[in-house]
Amino acid sequence: MRIDTKCIQSGYTPKNGEARILPIYQSTTFKYESTEQMGRLFDLEEDGYFYTRLANPTNDAVAAKIADLEGGVAGMLTASGQSACFYSIFNICEAGDHFVCSTSIYGGTYNLFSVTMKKLGIDVTFVDPDASAEEIAAAFKPNTKALFGETIANPALVVLDIEKFAKVAHDHGVPLIVDNTFATPINCRPIEWGADIVVHSTTKYMDGHATSVGGAIVDSGNFDWEAHSDKFPGLTTPDESYHGVVYTERFGKAAYITKATATLMRDLGSIPSPHNSFLLNLGLETLALRMRKHCDNAQKVAEYLKSSDKVSWVSYSGLEGDKYHDLAKKYLPNGSCGVISFGVKGGRENAVKFMDSLKLAAIVTHVADARTSVLHPASHTHRQMNDEELKAAGVTPDLIRFSVGIEDADDIIEDIENALNVSAE
Repeated sequence: MRIDTKCIQSGYTPKNGEARILPIYQSTTFKYESTEQMGRLFDLEEDGYFYTRLANPTNDAVAAKIADLEGGVAGMLTASGQSACFYSIFNICEAGDHFVCSTSIYGGTYNLFSVTMKKLGIDVTFVDPDASAEEIAAAFKPNTKALFGETIANPALVVLDIEKFAKVAHDHGVPLIVDNTFATPINCRPIEWGADIVVHSTTKYMDGHATSVGGAIVDSGNFDWEAHSDKFPGLTTPDESYHGVVYTERFGKAAYITKATATLMRDLGSIPSPHNSFLLNLGLETLALRMRKHCDNAQKVAEYLKSSDKVSWVSYSGLEGDKYHDLAKKYLPNGSCGVISFGVKGGRENAVKFMDSLKLAAIVTHVADARTSVLHPASHTHRQMNDEELKAAGVTPDLIRFSVGIEDADDIIEDIENALNVSAE
């Protein structure tokens, strides 16, 4: 099936007489006739559902759809994008380990990696995504277990050279993990370019309507954990908490996701509610349609901003001359996303004045849904960073993150024009 069809059909296939629409299995637990069968489920010897913290039919159907959209072998939903990022690393790292990460990532993820995970004994080294392969490789250590980056960085809109990052990761025997939230699998499938694991904040375009916080992890099934068994004992040696199961031996290409579910979700419990997964699935059904509209609108808005004498700079990879235009043509030929970063002349003060003068666009923490929204990252999502960290993440004091919705593009542009006129007074 082509990707537009997968958005509708993947994940759930009703049998004769069953519900046409994916049901909400709003139950914490599931009944069995024998203690023996329940025991086999707990020992991972049999497939089935027994407690929603570990698995739920609604959640699994949506995870399967996202895995299919990304071209992976298995997926897992989480309660937020933050938990997906955390689990993606923590599934293969433990105290004393290290990973390498692009500096241009979402501020919340930066704080998770640089502060919270360090408290757990997992160290990180940040690298410029535009650095050479040799410079990125220099950040690796003997205990490095992963390389992490974002397809389109939030909010700097840096486009990741996925093939370059994949080569560096694989040369060092570790997986490349890519956050594909902004591009979505409609516009980029990182696995096709060498990524091993893909994560999402499904809260954004996948949900599309700002109704449900959620996350997802997709495993390509391509990374050979056994070939680097010394680096990943959690996957390749017996897990005594499950009677000595070896995930790579028992579950093959699904080893990574199975371990994440069986251990991290078991112990940390960051599961989405089935109702939220149901809402996410409704969003996924229109994802392909909405992404085209988002990108079409954003291109028009970006071109308007570039032509305005009240705007000092615009970052959008769809613009000719943009720093990442060539990489976008390679990795994002059908469009990048609906998010634009730009600066208003007059600096931070005028940026705030501009935002406060918008009528259609709402000032919200959220980004990437059907409604146009705006945010000042230095004051909001990235306010925990110091000036040096902001600079490394590509966040300037005047940067405005403008998330173009699917309203009429002319109405969005009129709103911007009116606000720019007020800010220039």
